[in-house]
Amino acid sequence: MTDTEHTGPLAGKLALVTGASRGIGKATALALASAGMHVIITARSDKLLEAVEEEIHSLGGSATIAPIDLAEPDAVARLAAAVSGRWDKLDALVINAALLPQLSSVTDIDAQAFSKAMTVNVLATQTLLSAFAPMLKKADAGKVIGLTSSVGAKPRAYWGAYGSTKAAFDNLLLSFSQETANTTRIATAIVDPGATRTDMRARAYPGEDPKTLKGPEVVADKILEFVRDGVPNGTQVRVN
Repeated sequence: MTDTEHTGPLAGKLALVTGASRGIGKATALALASAGMHVIITARSDKLLEAVEEEIHSLGGSATIAPIDLAEPDAVARLAAAVSGRWDKLDALVINAALLPQLSSVTDIDAQAFSKAMTVNVLATQTLLSAFAPMLKKADAGKVIGLTSSVGAKPRAYWGAYGSTKAAFDNLLLSFSQETANTTRIATAIVDPGATRTDMRARAYPGEDPKTLKGPEVVADKILEFVRDGVPNGTQVRVN
């Protein structure tokens, strides 16, 4: 089945989803593919990505897997070269991949883990925006959607390492939204998923009953809505 044979409201369009091997990223990839998009899915585990790809195919969608580690210096450059070599434009960039350092007081933050989180959560975000902006500009209405956390805007004790990366993440995306507002058709949105049933949430709150949390598909539906129906540039929303 070729990309042009797909049906759905987003048929013929292309999306890139980072951190797509599980949780919100996986649910988003499935939702976008079900709506007709060809989805490029990235994460570190090729086996998990292959499983997601198979699930997308079982739903009648199409996907391309791209196993990369965003902590590697040239990972995004290699990804961008491969994507731009096959496609001319990118309709949606969903920046979901993130690392959660161990929770600790600010004075006890592990420097190595903090540095890696900064690389994945912040530096890779800037590199993704820079690398894929040319393809997003060629789309009829390119979308950039970043997944954040409330601790980026509202500091919380023992969350300083992760919260500071998300504060920088939000700043980068909102700055990008303003810089592209009057010269492109790109719309940028930041989505705070709130309490959601994910592996990251389970690590942060080990005593929490996951059955009390909404599933990642609820967040994915909001992202699909933004991609399908459009979103005002600079939108920030929390999914409750």
